[in-house]
Amino acid sequence: MSKLAIVTGVGRSEGIGAAVCRELAQEGIHLLFTYWGSYDHEVYGQSEEAWSTRFQTELCSYGVVSKGIEVDLSHPDAYASILTEATEMGEPTILINNATVSIETNYESLTAAMLDRHYEVNMRSTFLLSCEFAKFLKEKELRDGRIINFTSGQDQGPMPNHLAYAATKGAVSAFTSSLSIEVAHFGCTVNAINPGPTDTGWMTEEMKEHLQLKFAMGRVGEPADAARLVGFLVRPESSWITGQVLHSEGGYQRS
Repeated sequence: MSKLAIVTGVGRSEGIGAAVCRELAQEGIHLLFTYWGSYDHEVYGQSEEAWSTRFQTELCSYGVVSKGIEVDLSHPDAYASILTEATEMGEPTILINNATVSIETNYESLTAAMLDRHYEVNMRSTFLLSCEFAKFLKEKELRDGRIINFTSGQDQGPMPNHLAYAATKGAVSAFTSSLSIEVAHFGCTVNAINPGPTDTGWMTEEMKEHLQLKFAMGRVGEPADAARLVGFLVRPESSWITGQVLHSEGGYQRS
């Protein structure tokens, strides 16, 4: 039986979420992906029209079943609707929490409202969806489940001017470690990936030239780099790896 994966935060063709879906589709894994056009329009100045339909068609070309749903993860019950949609397609055993809110905030600009925006998506939706997914796996007696979260290496160094983002992503790392122990007894692994600075369309040429000098590998990160690590973590070969934050940064030097 083919596997089914849930991937959140798949709203742009150049994003990590899209790269992850392509990687999993090539492995024959069916997909339910989520997106939220309003956020892409706010942050990137545009959202890709008819994204879901086009991307579903692309994924189906790999011979898998795919479905995209637009979900506002700031809603407290968003996690339940995602899992309901997934279980209508089959029995999901892979969850990739990729969706995030990232807006510049420093000590002068941080407000309760801005902190809440980051908390609702980066923490609350990730935590509740992960727990509900784990309960589903246990109830259905599904072994070899996979939960993979995305973080940004907060234990590697400071991230000035991103106070709300850094704080909430740091919490994701802590959550990953603790949840992994709770669900290990029924074969579910929980890990996090820190992909480092990744060119998903937000980098200017000037930014890339500056950042490239900090990568020992001689280039900035690409979405496919993170996707390949996801591809490994969902395979049986990774079943002994859990509770880890994997830094896949190409030798990125923060200093």
